[in-house]
Amino acid sequence: MGRNVLGGALVPCSMTPLTGFYRDGCCRTGPGDLGVHTVCVEVTAAFLAFSKERGNDLTTPNPEFRFPGLKPGDRWCLCASRWQEAFQAGCAPRVILEATHMATLEFVSLEDLRTHRAEGQVS
Repeated sequence: MGRNVLGGALVPCSMTPLTGFYRDGCCRTGPGDLGVHTVCVEVTAAFLAFSKERGNDLTTPNPEFRFPGLKPGDRWCLCASRWQEAFQAGCAPRVILEATHMATLEFVSLEDLRTHRAEGQVS
């Protein structure tokens, strides 16, 4: 399945909505995942607005790609570069570290991810 950014086993991010590049609930990656959808986040209204401004509307359903559209509070496997872009703009969503794939560390520092970890995590 893969390792998370903390070095442990990667845990699922979300089954509802069903997320992941492979739509298996996990933020794992592979050769076909050019966007590197490896950061498990809890989306916020501010982030959704930011993403839409950048040309990626995550709120509108797209059934062709089994995409239900997101609302604040949903968990989703986000592109590592988009998370970094949102971080630099001051609107990065919270991260679930145990569900964030280690490939993320090629784009984002663990320190930055830790400062944005979702509440309730002990890591």
